[in-house]
Amino acid sequence: MTLQDHPPAGPGDATVPLALCLPGVEVEALTPDRLLLGRRDAPVHGWRRAVYRLSWGRVHPPESAGASRRRELISRVRTPVAGGHHRVAVLSLKGGVGKTTTAVGLGSALAAVRGDRVIAMDANPDHGTLSEKVRVETPASVRDLLQMAAGQTPRYADVRAFTSQSVSSRLEILASSRDPELSEAFSDEDYLAVAELLENYYSICITDCGTGLLHSAMGAVLELADQIVLVTIPSVAAARSASTTLDWLEAHDHGHLARSATVALSSIRPGGGAGVDVGALREHFDRRCRAVVDVPFDPHLAEDAEVELDLLAPATREAFLVLAATVGDGFGG
Repeated sequence: MTLQDHPPAGPGDATVPLALCLPGVEVEALTPDRLLLGRRDAPVHGWRRAVYRLSWGRVHPPESAGASRRRELISRVRTPVAGGHHRVAVLSLKGGVGKTTTAVGLGSALAAVRGDRVIAMDANPDHGTLSEKVRVETPASVRDLLQMAAGQTPRYADVRAFTSQSVSSRLEILASSRDPELSEAFSDEDYLAVAELLENYYSICITDCGTGLLHSAMGAVLELADQIVLVTIPSVAAARSASTTLDWLEAHDHGHLARSATVALSSIRPGGGAGVDVGALREHFDRRCRAVVDVPFDPHLAEDAEVELDLLAPATREAFLVLAATVGDGFGG
């Protein structure tokens, strides 16, 4: 049985295309939040908050453009998952571009806003670092989970014993094996088995892939993926590698993943992209993919340690929310 996700916590201020009435015109939806005086949230910042408090709630200034945009992003993040489970593969042909950090940032934004369970799993065959991005609660790995689940149907509590959870976002992490003596690679069969297990307990699974497209589990990752996030940085070599990844996907029967991909353009150092025409990069990937999202340099992420949402700069939190909303647009099937 597949776990169904919870519906969004609130409808938000939607807009309804008036193709039914006047071509090309949009109006605000007649939602309870908009029409009932007691339903709108009280302002929490600035002059709107002051006016609201001084009038004892009788004067309720309209929300700012920023607040309205955030409400719209959250609504998209909370899109119900068609079929009850959705798989997102985060990949890069080139190392050192912030792939694992992006996977955690995306997963954290999804888990913090949604009401259902979100997990990120490490499918890196070369001892990935995903587990280093949250406070470690268990040394267990994906192989330990598969051993436990062999021949039985575990409960969620049994699976949870093999994951670590971020305090700030509720994102769960399933680590890869860190045993240097392990000679057997994480295989297609291993990935298929753990993916089938996780879909019973989680609405969204984010797979942090290894670098390259030919490693041991990549065939199964791409076979099961509903969408991909392709991570790159504003440099000539990294951009070429990302574009080559799209070429490879197109040439190997995964063109739908390339065309529906979201490109995360990550700045991993201050002033990243200096001397590079970032606008030209965006234009290139916009033509080939569904969306491009900029993730700015952040000192907290540059520490390359545990990721805490509260320690991110506001612009970085906003970027990960935009990335989550863009990925959320694909949850409807």
